[in-house]
Amino acid sequence: MLAIRARHAFDGVDVWLEGAVVLVEGGRILGMEPIGFTPPDGTEVVEIDGTVMPGLVNAHVHLCGDSRDGALERLPEFSADHLDAVISTALRGQLASGVTTVRDLGDPSWSVVDRRDAPRAGEPHIVASGPPITSVGGHCWMMGGEVAGVDALRAAVRERAERRVDVVKIMASGGNMTPGTDVGATQFTLDELRAVVDESHRLGLRVTAHAHALAAVEQAIEAGVDGIEHCTCLTAEGIDFSSDLMARLSRARIDVCPTLGRAPGVLPPPRVREMLERFNMTFETRNAIVAAAHAAGVCIVSGDDGGITNAKPHGIFAEALIGLHTGGVSASDTLASGTSVAAQGCGVGERKGRLRAGYDADLVVVDGDATTDITALRSVSAVFLRGERAK
Repeated sequence: MLAIRARHAFDGVDVWLEGAVVLVEGGRILGMEPIGFTPPDGTEVVEIDGTVMPGLVNAHVHLCGDSRDGALERLPEFSADHLDAVISTALRGQLASGVTTVRDLGDPSWSVVDRRDAPRAGEPHIVASGPPITSVGGHCWMMGGEVAGVDALRAAVRERAERRVDVVKIMASGGNMTPGTDVGATQFTLDELRAVVDESHRLGLRVTAHAHALAAVEQAIEAGVDGIEHCTCLTAEGIDFSSDLMARLSRARIDVCPTLGRAPGVLPPPRVREMLERFNMTFETRNAIVAAAHAAGVCIVSGDDGGITNAKPHGIFAEALIGLHTGGVSASDTLASGTSVAAQGCGVGERKGRLRAGYDADLVVVDGDATTDITALRSVSAVFLRGERAK
């Protein structure tokens, strides 16, 4: 048995404890006890002068991205061995930041799906979508998911079901990382999106839609998706994330992963800067809008889009959470968005994301008191994967 005694603890939902002992055995959490609890003889005790919480769940990453500008554009140049090395490096970067579960939302050649099926010791748990479904020449076409027409879209969903993906990803709008596509425009018709959602749900799969344009967000809601990535709500006049739209997202119980956060002091790539100028947008404004959506009842699931640029390298998940908190979300709700709420959105909420008996002993320890200073997330001192301390 392992006992982790910490000065502070967060249960992954809304409970802060002034000290706790987390008991672990067989890779699972046995229970939580007060800090003064004396474990049975023979128990290995780890003393922590900091905060223990569930391992973080990063709901939007690209493990195939090498954390440099143009990462996704260069994918066709990668050999299988190089791509495997990039994925390994990405997983190490995520783990070092306290992330014990990642949801990969776009890989080439089913590379991340294959890694999920052949996990390696000491790496985070993977939830994977495989190549995202996109239009011909559309956003992330280089991953191999180009499709045209309703019949082909349904067939693409069936192929993903056969590959046992965990979620279906569809590119409802253009994206910054693919030249020739427009973040302010849709890529499919409503009927086409509905076909993907219907086929996915028929096969027991959730669907999440990449959507920057307001028109794409509205299509995704009408089509009945389960999640929306980015949800930036861009129009010709700028951002239009209205209270009515927030209410619709809340009523439909659609998860929104806004992919906040960037590496401190690193300039975004030119296409992102152009988008900010074009739509009169700032990172601070975006944080505040997402916080307002949360206050309106929208389920915010945190992810950072890690791996796609120098400003979005693997290992900065803390910045996504800090941005959400800076925008106005409470510390508890912010951390839940990256633990229990994210785990639920990623389909692993029955065993990850909480300090609760029976859950996987995926834990992160940060220096200091995260109850009063959420920037403590930047100082990870220990990570446990299924009860084993990660190197």
